[in-house]
Amino acid sequence: MAKGFFRRQAKRIIIVANILAAALFLLGSYSYLFSPKHFWPIGLLNLTAFYFLLVLVGFLIFWLFVKPRRAFISIAAMLLAYKPISNILPFRFAHSFAKDKQADAIRVMTWNVAQFNVLNDKKHPEVKNNMLDIINEYQPDIACFQEMVAEDSSIKKHGHMDEFLKTLNYPDYFYSYNSKDDFWGYAHFGIIIFSRYPIINKKTVSFYPNDYNSIFQYIDIVKGEDTIRVFNIHLQSLRFSRTNLKYIDEPTIEEEKTLKESKSILSKFKRGFLKREVQADRIKAELDKSPYPVILTGDFNDLPNSYAYHTIGGDMKNAFVEKGAGLGRTFSGISPVLRIDNIFADNRFEVNQYLRINKKLSDHFPIFADLQMSKK
Repeated sequence: MAKGFFRRQAKRIIIVANILAAALFLLGSYSYLFSPKHFWPIGLLNLTAFYFLLVLVGFLIFWLFVKPRRAFISIAAMLLAYKPISNILPFRFAHSFAKDKQADAIRVMTWNVAQFNVLNDKKHPEVKNNMLDIINEYQPDIACFQEMVAEDSSIKKHGHMDEFLKTLNYPDYFYSYNSKDDFWGYAHFGIIIFSRYPIINKKTVSFYPNDYNSIFQYIDIVKGEDTIRVFNIHLQSLRFSRTNLKYIDEPTIEEEKTLKESKSILSKFKRGFLKREVQADRIKAELDKSPYPVILTGDFNDLPNSYAYHTIGGDMKNAFVEKGAGLGRTFSGISPVLRIDNIFADNRFEVNQYLRINKKLSDHFPIFADLQMSKK
């Protein structure tokens, strides 16, 4: 009798755990429906959605051997989240990437270049050289960089704009920065767009306090008979300290330290969610004003199905979702699911191909996409 009682209780606990995992998975998958201002903790569930998916797969396999009809709990959750899942993990095998693009396509690149390793350039000049080699190897028509450091005055010490233009063979660029973030007082820190096409208009959009993450930029380019608006953005980062990152990689059981680090990490998550909500709304407002087809690239510092990702890119095509495969992580640290860099394109474009370069030269991986204006 006791044995049967414990067996029944164990089954109930497993069923409840399965239902709870399904509910948390669905909340994480649809976290973009919840404003961070009022429901910021749901953003944390978006970070764990992929792991809850793995848990649901585990429950599915378990029930198929024990009681198949209960596998419906996991199956139903996965079916309800089919679209969000495809944003995280497209259901396809990887395609090869042709270096020679179609003649009428636009090759777009985005990369958080982490200042081109400028602080360690004397010790490791090969890092910057290897980064420039990758850009030259794939020859993007439009290259959007975040965390760019360069000089554009008469001082030439660490990397002048003339050097970048000559090395990368770009005829034009647009650099957005705030001088209060300058390196050494003469090298700017900001975001930049390089273009092989004529730039007929350029704008930096800035909001108080006008710091790095409260600005974004766009240019209007002319390709043939088409005018296209290209956005480059970098949303609020979490700004984890080295201590935070060490704690995430190697959690401690010391009560005081655990409490302190947990509070610090949670507060930074909350701050990031709230700031990215404001930034995403501002970018969306500017997107809606565009009279031209739009290409948008940048470092979102947020995952697919987040409020920021969906607000900005919800009406456009994501190059990875269209042609990518696997998890497609673009940030090299913390977790294998951090695909936080994106290339979005207006629905008037077709995505021909997508590529991520898996080389750790920055803390982000560069991504490329070939886009072609639809003939329809």
